[in-house]
Amino acid sequence: MIRVALVDDQHLVRAGFRMVLDYQDDMAVVGEAGDGEEALRLLRTTPADVVVMDLRMPVMDGVTATRRICAAGPLPRVLVLTTFDTDEEAFAALQAGASGFLLKSVPPEDLLKAIRVVAGGEAVVAPRVTRRLLDRFAGRLTASDQAVPGPHGLTDREREVLLLVAQGLSNLEISVRLQVAETTVKTHIGRILNKLGLRDRVQAVVFAYESGLVRPGDLG
Repeated sequence: MIRVALVDDQHLVRAGFRMVLDYQDDMAVVGEAGDGEEALRLLRTTPADVVVMDLRMPVMDGVTATRRICAAGPLPRVLVLTTFDTDEEAFAALQAGASGFLLKSVPPEDLLKAIRVVAGGEAVVAPRVTRRLLDRFAGRLTASDQAVPGPHGLTDREREVLLLVAQGLSNLEISVRLQVAETTVKTHIGRILNKLGLRDRVQAVVFAYESGLVRPGDLG
């Protein structure tokens, strides 16, 4: 059973989400909050696997709440669901640790699929969207030109896989590029995440930029 917490300042929005989620055999809404501060209080006493988080809320916004939730531990994972499709907000949410970014206008089946994907430890943001966001904001992330990227405990193959993930390639595309099985790529990515202490491939891409492993000129 996937335990879901709903965080949105509009009561009717939360009620609509609850109706959709509670109808599922593998999901249960364990709590609701109207702002980020209330969400933090809720999660101190109510275990959840996924938080469906709005961004623009009073008292404490969704990005700040996401950052604090993700800093506290591996669970819950945060799925941002917002009305506003802006690169700035999407990037801020992903950098804060969110495992996904969707618009509230998505069909219910897409929301349900996204919750299941995030609960399973994967990211919802499509690789191409990740690349678009990071291409645009890479200048804010990259280390100085003098910085020399360290190995960070990664093998040469793992570093190669990380670079391809950062370029926006899917697991299948990476497997074709490296001429290995897709399951092998998944294994490499799992090891990369474990070694770097990251949640998912979105955070892996952010790490690649922040650490200087990838710079804007590296992307073809």
